[in-house]
Amino acid sequence: MLPRLAILAGGGTLPAQLAEAARADGRAVFVVGFEGHSDRATLAPFPHLWTRLGAAGAILDWLRSHQVTELVFAGPIRRPSLGEIMPDWRAAQFLLKIGVRALGDDGLLRAIARGLEDEGFRVIAIQDVIATLLAPQGAVGNCHPDADADRDIARGVAILRQLGALDIGQAVVVQQGMVLGLEAIEGTDALIARCGELRRPGPGGVLVKTRKPQQDKRLDLPTIGPATVERAAAAGLRGIAVEAGATLMLDRAEVRRLADHHGLFVVGIASASGTEGTP
Repeated sequence: MLPRLAILAGGGTLPAQLAEAARADGRAVFVVGFEGHSDRATLAPFPHLWTRLGAAGAILDWLRSHQVTELVFAGPIRRPSLGEIMPDWRAAQFLLKIGVRALGDDGLLRAIARGLEDEGFRVIAIQDVIATLLAPQGAVGNCHPDADADRDIARGVAILRQLGALDIGQAVVVQQGMVLGLEAIEGTDALIARCGELRRPGPGGVLVKTRKPQQDKRLDLPTIGPATVERAAAAGLRGIAVEAGATLMLDRAEVRRLADHHGLFVVGIASASGTEGTP
């Protein structure tokens, strides 16, 4: 019998997609949804707990009451302030232990995963549930980057290596060698919109997304989907380059269709991190 799985759900439809895939594999699956972050409608068909981020005690008790042994993080969660978390006693002890204010997003997620493993759970990756979500190597669709776009991609990769090592974001937009924008706390969608307003004349920019060099491949991988392609096209970008095997690509068939429809390339590039990260 497969281990019982709980999905710690952020926003979007990915948590439900994972839950459906786990069910299809014969797993017992449960979902933890977070107020202000998760989508209630996507959680409704599955056994779930609806709670706030800081209710660590209630979450751990609920997971144990359902004999859950494996956990997976899925979907974006906006990083809250300490006041928004409203930690209970167990969460407060944990936050005090890890020094949350000193950690970037990747460091915080790693610390949370370690804390959950110290509680006896095994944290697994999204791709352990649905392996086909990882971006493939090469072009997805009929459009391919030209030599100028390849140079923009290479520049973007070099920039992300440096930013990633500082735990600052996973995306950059480069146009004709110029950096139009870097991703920080605002996320990729806002980055694309902002860069659309900064676009220069000539061939459009390229969105480049890679995982951070030190990033745990179980946690917060770069993600694109059909909405990313639509936003990139609306912003006048000419293409999207992501790290093959280390980026989640949601609904690949629709990504391919939209890329061809807009005449925009989507390409999986070789590993940019220089490390495989933590398993």
